[in-house]
Amino acid sequence: MKLKVIDINNKPQGEIELDDTTFNDIFGRPVRKDILARVVNWQLAKRRAGTHKTKEIGDVSGTTKKPYSQKGTGRARQGSLRSPQFRGGATIFGPVVRSHAHDLPKKVRTLGLKTALSAKAKEGKLVVLDGVGPDAKTKDVAKKFAALGWKSVLLIEGKAVTEGFARAARNIPHVDVLPQQGANVYDILRRDTLVLTRDAVQHLVERLK
Repeated sequence: MKLKVIDINNKPQGEIELDDTTFNDIFGRPVRKDILARVVNWQLAKRRAGTHKTKEIGDVSGTTKKPYSQKGTGRARQGSLRSPQFRGGATIFGPVVRSHAHDLPKKVRTLGLKTALSAKAKEGKLVVLDGVGPDAKTKDVAKKFAALGWKSVLLIEGKAVTEGFARAARNIPHVDVLPQQGANVYDILRRDTLVLTRDAVQHLVERLK
């Protein structure tokens, strides 16, 4: 199979040829929403701070004195005014500080990335770029993206991003630039168009095949 390559000015720059097995394994898989959902949930769970907390009885400030006698008042027995049934008292079974991260098998994570790439290829929203060029002005990059019709873009480069281009692109709304190592399911799905450079395609093929 062949992937057409263009430059930043939308001019053809040849093709990248992949054998059928590699192409079908990475860019031609059936779209499995269950796998994508598992990987996205795993990613977002890892990002959660988990710093939420409510006050338990030991955290509530106040007297430790028993409110009134155990017997003889005709009222229900009480041991503390800091108990949850009183206003300003503790919260029962509230959230505590914890990590929300959970495990996900490496094979599922790899399959998720392949499925996300295949989904973009199937929708016709996968573009292979010859290179980003030396542009370091936000205005110039924005004009070129507008000419290409890219409004929501994830651009993945090779081992490292081109610093000047990345600096210019990060000022444009809905545009992300990542190195190949940073390619992930959530960022691929949250942007409308996925743009890979030649280097990114080679690195991803080596990483995923």
